[in-house]
Amino acid sequence: MGYTPRLKEEFSSRVINALTEEFGYKNVMQVPKLQKIVVSRGVGAAVADKKLIEYAVDELTKITGQKAIATISKKDVASFKLRKGMPIGAMVTLRGERMYEFLDRLITTALPRVRDFNGIKATGFDGRGNYSLGITEQIIFPEIDIDKVKKIEGMNITFVTSAKTDKEAKSLLSELGLPFKKN
Repeated sequence: MGYTPRLKEEFSSRVINALTEEFGYKNVMQVPKLQKIVVSRGVGAAVADKKLIEYAVDELTKITGQKAIATISKKDVASFKLRKGMPIGAMVTLRGERMYEFLDRLITTALPRVRDFNGIKATGFDGRGNYSLGITEQIIFPEIDIDKVKKIEGMNITFVTSAKTDKEAKSLLSELGLPFKKN
């Protein structure tokens, strides 16, 4: 018997029952699940300095506990001095145990460290049950050493769920512990 993340146990014991009660699912397989979390960062200044991509990949790797990859541009943009195939960002896709561990750390340690925090906006849903959240500073994560940070940058966190509607996805994420603002 191996280790199981706290949120994964909570999902199977409490969240499934709460969502079934709220939406009246007939089968456990109808209950929406969190499929993956994608953490990404665009580094626009990397056009001039290639080292910035390495810093971004390194920071995302520290934050998520999984090796991040550099993303490359798909086309030329002359006004940004950008060529096709140049690295312009970093991303990591989390699934399974690492996904639940990252979500737990995000909810319990990182979000409470945001200045003047009173919940996340509920406007980041895309209409298909996925939620995107923007973070302005990477230093809210305890894995980042503030003294070694070259430049304070933000990142995007996307929660991909199997929910059909935004209402189901919001209920799922709220039950998992994401602190949405009260209207």
